[in-house]
Amino acid sequence: MELPEVEVLRRDLEKEATGRRIESAEVRSSKNSMKLISRHHRTRKDFTKRLEGRKFVRVERRGKYLILVTDDDQALVVHFGMSGRFLKGTKRQELDQHTHVYMEFARGGDLRYIDPRALGRLFVVPVEELGSVRELQRVGVDPLEHSFTWPQFSEALAARKMKLKQLLMDQEFISGLGNIYSDEVLFAAGLRYDRRSDDLSSQEVRRLYRAIQETVQEAIRDRGTTLEDEAYLDLFGKPGDHRDNLNVYGRKGLPCRRCRTPIETVRISNRGAYYCPVCQT
Repeated sequence: MELPEVEVLRRDLEKEATGRRIESAEVRSSKNSMKLISRHHRTRKDFTKRLEGRKFVRVERRGKYLILVTDDDQALVVHFGMSGRFLKGTKRQELDQHTHVYMEFARGGDLRYIDPRALGRLFVVPVEELGSVRELQRVGVDPLEHSFTWPQFSEALAARKMKLKQLLMDQEFISGLGNIYSDEVLFAAGLRYDRRSDDLSSQEVRRLYRAIQETVQEAIRDRGTTLEDEAYLDLFGKPGDHRDNLNVYGRKGLPCRRCRTPIETVRISNRGAYYCPVCQT
C-alpha cells in the first residue's frame, strides 16, 4: 500500500470512525497476530486496554503510516506492510481468516485489521510521544504537505546523488512512493529510472516535482490502485480504480499510451522498473 491508498483510507476513516466509541478490542491469539503488535506491546491486553472505552477523534497520516487519535490522547499507529488493510464490518459478516485485530463500536459496526502476510505493524502510544517513535522519525517529506516545496526538493535531489527510481522509493527521502508510483512519476516526468538525481536540469527537476504531486493526486481521485492480487481494497472492501489509468507499471510489452512503443522493464534491487524507452530519457 502506497501513499494514495493510505490517504484514501484516512479520509474514509475520518468519516466512518471518528466519534465512534470502542466497546471492545481484540488481538487474535495467533502467532502472526501477536507479531503485528509485539514490537511495542508485550501482551495483547496491553494493546487492547489502551483502546477499549475510548473514542476516535481524528485520523492523521504520516507517509504510509495512519494515526488514529483517541479522546484521551492515545494514538493508534498503523503501517500496512505489503497486504494489510482495514475493513468496516458488522456482526453479520464473518471474520476473514486473516483478521488480526478487531474493534467493535458501541453503537454497532466494527473495524477489522486484515493482513494475510502479517507484515504490518500496529501499536498504541501517547500522542505526546509520537515525536520519539523511531519508525515515524524516519518518514521523509510528504508530497501532499506544504513543506514539500520546489526549492527544498531541488536541493535535496542534488545532495543525494542516487538513481531516480531508488531515490523515489527511499521513504526517508520522500514518503509514500513505492514501486508502482515511482514508475508512474518517472513516466509523467519523462525521465529514465537510472538517471542520477544530481544530473538533472532545472527544467527536469520541475517536471519531476510536478509529476510527483499530480500522480499522487490522480491516484487518490481514483481511490487507489488495486492489482490482480487484490492486496489493496478500501475500507468498504472495494478495489481502487487507478489500475486502468496506469501508464507503465505492469504494462510490459503493451504500447506506450503516448508513442505506442512497447513498455519495457528492468530489475533494480530485486524490484521491477517499468518505463518507455522513447518517452523517458
